[in-house]
Amino acid sequence: EAARERERADDAQLVHLVRAMDDCERTANELAERLAEWAGSRFDEVAPGIEGARAVADREPDGETDRRVVSLAERVVDLGAERDALAAAIDRIAPAVAPNLAEMAGPELAARLIALAGGLEPLAKKPAGTVQVLGAEDALFAHLSGRAPSPKHGVIYTHEHVRNTRPEDRGSAARAFAGKLALAARADHYAGERRPTLHEDLRKRMATIRARAEDDEGDEEVGDRGSAHDTEAADE
Repeated sequence: EAARERERADDAQLVHLVRAMDDCERTANELAERLAEWAGSRFDEVAPGIEGARAVADREPDGETDRRVVSLAERVVDLGAERDALAAAIDRIAPAVAPNLAEMAGPELAARLIALAGGLEPLAKKPAGTVQVLGAEDALFAHLSGRAPSPKHGVIYTHEHVRNTRPEDRGSAARAFAGKLALAARADHYAGERRPTLHEDLRKRMATIRARAEDDEGDEEVGDRGSAHDTEAADE
């Protein structure tokens, strides 16, 4: 009975939502590739992906084979629409399940972190270093086996705090972001209330990290001007 209650919990439903969304997207993309190859043998100028499938689905079939091609295209379009509907559901549900995590990471990334951890409670119990590399298990295993360097980040790379930070500062950004995500998950699980200071602290920390790039650019400009001045003085 306890296991059934856990399965019915809101965070468990969020896990099902994000996994179903990924399944729909993966299956739609695989079928879209098959469709593009098949439809390309029947029609002219078949575009790849969901948009190509939508164009094929709008065609008037001529014969049994064309009907099957058009029918497959309709299934691809339906899967794409279901993926979008699941994403919309995540956008609505994640802020209620994990308000701090959803605000900090965005609903989809928050749901993905919860899914990777196996639930909100397991995520809340993980240290920041583990949160940082969630989704990079293969790379971490390769590192532990001595076949690759330690991964700096996992799925959190998709967030602008990490992705849009210059490469030399990306490790610092990932550590700072993961640290606040871990605190956000704990606040959501144990208190369930929004903690404004968490988000403000993260904004300040990310601003500090981003400022390094601006400082380095300023130092380079000063250095360039100094070199030019020295050259002019030598010429005189």
